[in-house]
Amino acid sequence: MKFFRSKKYADLTSLVKSCQKQDPRAQTVFYERYKSRLTGVCLRYAKTRAEADDIFQEAFIKIFDNIQELKDPEAADSWVKVTVIRTAINYYHRTTKQQQLHDSLDNVEIQLDSGDYEKLMDQLDVSDLLEMINELPDGYRTIINLHLIDGYTHIEIAKMLSISDGTSRSQFMRGRNLLLKKLELKGIVHHENF
Repeated sequence: MKFFRSKKYADLTSLVKSCQKQDPRAQTVFYERYKSRLTGVCLRYAKTRAEADDIFQEAFIKIFDNIQELKDPEAADSWVKVTVIRTAINYYHRTTKQQQLHDSLDNVEIQLDSGDYEKLMDQLDVSDLLEMINELPDGYRTIINLHLIDGYTHIEIAKMLSISDGTSRSQFMRGRNLLLKKLELKGIVHHENF
């Protein structure tokens, strides 16, 4: 595996245990292990690259402050990802939740079956899709990311964002419809033949 730059950290368990002992070299290797992959997660929740970097840095401060609590070193990958996502949500609460979740929905009239947008996604490059998701209003973008990309349920999203699960569902549907409208404007459409 190329994840480990030093033979001293032959596997994830030895790397985590060294981080728990506050070994600076191990912390650097651990940080680099997740940097590119999870900065991408942060970018999905942030408005700018600078915000994404701030979220990632804040998450890793939390991770290194709490790594002693990680009992199963082999579970580090999922633990780190959840910590980064929760940090992004906390950042959202602090900085962007003050703005209205409900933006104007003028020109949003598309109502497609849930299977339709999966067919649309097959026609689209992932980077283009992520760019369009990032153009959505903050509330919609956050819920689209949490539900569609990260796989959280509406009940879990409601708890994270301190909203009702009905609001989560509504925001998801509105965000999805706005995203579908953006896709249509780019020429990516799907019509059912019934």
